[in-house]
Amino acid sequence: MPLSPSPSVSASRTRSGYWTRLLPLLALLACLTRLPSSARPLWNPDEGYLAVQARLLADGGRLYETVVDRKPPLVPWLYEGAFALTGSESLTPVRVLAVLAQLATAALLASLARRRWGDGSGRTAGVLYLLVSVGLNPEDAQAATFEVFILPGTAAALWCADRHRWGAAGAAVACAFLAKQTGAAVLLPVLWLSGLRRGPLLWLAAGAAPPVLGAALATDPSGFLFWTVTGSGSYASFSGSWTHVLARALGNAAILALGCAALLPPLVRRAPGRAGLWVWLAASAGAVVTGLHFFGHYYLQLLPPLTLLATAALHTLPRERTARAVLAAACCCALFLSWGLLAPRTGLDHARRLADAAARATGPDERVLVWGIHPETYWLADRTPATRYLTAGLLTNHSGGRSGAPVGERQAVAGAWDVFRRETTARPPALIVDDSRGAPYAPEHLPTLRRLLAARYEEAGTVDGAVLYVRTRRR
Repeated sequence: MPLSPSPSVSASRTRSGYWTRLLPLLALLACLTRLPSSARPLWNPDEGYLAVQARLLADGGRLYETVVDRKPPLVPWLYEGAFALTGSESLTPVRVLAVLAQLATAALLASLARRRWGDGSGRTAGVLYLLVSVGLNPEDAQAATFEVFILPGTAAALWCADRHRWGAAGAAVACAFLAKQTGAAVLLPVLWLSGLRRGPLLWLAAGAAPPVLGAALATDPSGFLFWTVTGSGSYASFSGSWTHVLARALGNAAILALGCAALLPPLVRRAPGRAGLWVWLAASAGAVVTGLHFFGHYYLQLLPPLTLLATAALHTLPRERTARAVLAAACCCALFLSWGLLAPRTGLDHARRLADAAARATGPDERVLVWGIHPETYWLADRTPATRYLTAGLLTNHSGGRSGAPVGERQAVAGAWDVFRRETTARPPALIVDDSRGAPYAPEHLPTLRRLLAARYEEAGTVDGAVLYVRTRRR
């Protein structure tokens, strides 16, 4: 349950100028910690997927109908809105939104800490959060993808619940869910703070329902339900190599531990009034574990509760311990920022070469099929996908977070191959890029794709091991 502010804490909140001094500092830190994000046009395939979705939506496409993904609609809409304002040639506007998302999260955490432990703890929480927010592989920490936009909603949900604003807390939980399903994990600490009392529960439901129902009605209600909930069973269930999964989980956890090295020593000590924060951390850990994929960006959800728990512990320690923790966090931050600025970009260079080849081989109005896991190729080439399935994953059950899982047409999303056949028959792609390069989803393992290539296409060259196929000319 939230602590009742002490008289000294209440008095400290009346001091003028607190936020006018703190917010510029947090804004500067948010910009500095996101600086590597501008070092390259794309950080990972998720950014590419969202960029392609946004272009299709801007051209009249409909989410869950003409373009699909196993994600709620909020982040694709953010991309679409940013592109509408500035054009779709650059992700710079989306990265500005990511900076604002991190700034909002830091400010909400600062406000939570200030309410509980005073002005100094507020500053500590906001600064520490931004310093550790980069403590992952740069392609996970710097990309403007789903998890970054979950964080303001989760922090806002706790902020509202801490003040007993249950309707607003429900709306914030809904916004976190609409960024990505695992954002709904924040409901657990909100329920903890509510004490499961009837009044708060009713207000939570009343606040959460309109955003979710509105999103469903604004898209396709049955498609929204299928792609965000009922159709994700194969993705969320485990199949594959335990060794691969464990190595990924431990590897990304070790990177996070290095990034959060300044937060961990204070957590050894216990401080009063932290039960709700531990529930938040446990719920966030459950979100990371869900599906056993353990991508690095999943771990971002752990950072807000970890920051507040460390701040609570530092509040009980001598002031010099806080200064040392901030200094250590700054050093770790500098290390990860250097990594982000100097990191190689092999995957991006490959996608660029494929995009250049696709652009040369097709006209602006012709459709292309890139068979692989690099949807950013469509965006870089400025070509329209030939199908609503932007990667091979939904058609084969292939996932980058698994090894040894069943892959093939039988493991596809229900009905996906029927849709694929209709789309490629009605509007055959002018170019097919087989970017499988020996992966389990290669055409030789997929009868439908193999027949399509044999009947209508001929090989026209290779790029980095990817094979280009053009439509056979009728004689």
